[in-house]
Amino acid sequence: MQLHDVHQGIHKNKKRKRVGRGIGSGHGKTSTKGHKGHSSRQGFKLSPIFEGGQMPLARRVPKRGFFNGAFKKFFVIVNLSELETQFEAGAVVDEKALRDKGLVKGQEFDGIKILGDGAISKPLEVHATKFSESAAQKIAAAGGKTVTVAYEPHAVRRRTKVKTPD
Repeated sequence: MQLHDVHQGIHKNKKRKRVGRGIGSGHGKTSTKGHKGHSSRQGFKLSPIFEGGQMPLARRVPKRGFFNGAFKKFFVIVNLSELETQFEAGAVVDEKALRDKGLVKGQEFDGIKILGDGAISKPLEVHATKFSESAAQKIAAAGGKTVTVAYEPHAVRRRTKVKTPD
């Protein structure tokens, strides 16, 4: 191999293969798709896990264990720094107040957790499902109060949704 041969045949912007452009192109008639069958048809897409009819790996391998994700609890996270900027001294901070300020959105969660990121200088009465240790200490040090609210699992809340008559 010579130094001038190294990049021979390698092009930065390779031209795409134009198929179905006549006999002279070498890719005419069947357009490199062979004869008949589902793979020659328009719109055909082979699944990336298809193994030619052989039993797929995902079905050959035995399944073991238990997935606990159905019982996982999702909590909306709110930091003390956000409470400091959004609320006045002596305010009651609950789910409704947090929604009004845009700190909590959506329905698919089990509760609200207050984390101790940032400082708080105002006495606030905070109602939440969970508090981090540092958040509870900082709220108490500022003269505020923490109230723990029981959570309602979002799966149950979704099932008991009231349907409006048509």
